[in-house]
Amino acid sequence: MKGFLATYIRELLILRKRFFKLIISLSINPLLYILAFGIALGKNININGRNYLEFLIPGLIAATSMLQAFNINVELNINRFYLKIFEEFQASPVSSFGYILGEIFGGITKAFLSIFIILIIAFASGVKPHLNFIFFFVIFLNAFIFSSLGIASAMFIKSHADQTLVTNFIITPMMFLGGTFFPVENLPHPLQLIIKILPLTIVSETLRSIALYQKYKLYNLFILLILSIISLLIAVYSVKNARD
Repeated sequence: MKGFLATYIRELLILRKRFFKLIISLSINPLLYILAFGIALGKNININGRNYLEFLIPGLIAATSMLQAFNINVELNINRFYLKIFEEFQASPVSSFGYILGEIFGGITKAFLSIFIILIIAFASGVKPHLNFIFFFVIFLNAFIFSSLGIASAMFIKSHADQTLVTNFIITPMMFLGGTFFPVENLPHPLQLIIKILPLTIVSETLRSIALYQKYKLYNLFILLILSIISLLIAVYSVKNARD
C-alpha cells in the first residue's frame, strides 16, 4: 500500500488544476447523446413501457464511467513514453500495488465526476432514475475494472500509437453493443451469447434494472467483484513486468 496516497493525491492535484476544462469536456458527449439519441431520435420510442430517454440514461452512465476509467491509459502512456514519469516511479520506493491503487482510484474519481454530470443533465431533462447504494457500488466496480484494464493496456503496449487499436477494437465496440443504446435482446441470438458476458453489458443491465425497477440480480454483483479482482491482478502483473 506504500505510495497509494501519494499517487492518488498527485492525481487529485492534476484533476484540480484541470477541473473546469475537464468538467466542460465531460459534459459535451453525454449532452450530445442525450439530445441526439434520447430526445431527438427517441422522442416517440418506448421500450418495455418506458420512454427511450429513461432507458438510455443508465446505459450512458455505464458506458461513460467505463470510458473515463479506461482513459487513464492515455496519461499513463504519455507519462511512460514521453515524460518518463514511469521511470521515476521505478526508481522510487513506492510499491507497485500502491502505485496501481492510486492510479485506479484516480480513474474512479474521473468516472464518478462524469456520471454526476450525466445525472444532473438527466434530472434537468425530467428523468429521475432510482438511486441507491448498490447503484453507485456497481459504478464503482465498473470503474475499478476498466481503470485496472487501462493500466494493463498502457503497460503491455509498445508505443503510444498502439493504444488507439485497443480503444477501436475493444472499448468502442463494447460501448455500442453492450446495452448502452438498445436492448441486447434485439441482437441475433448467437451474438447475444457473447455480448451478455461482457462487463459493460452486466453493468448496463444492473444499473437499468435499479434505475427503472429498483431491483437487481445479486449474482451480477458477484461477477463484477470477481472481474474486479481479476483485472487488478492483471494490472499488478503488467506493472511489475514493465518495471522489470
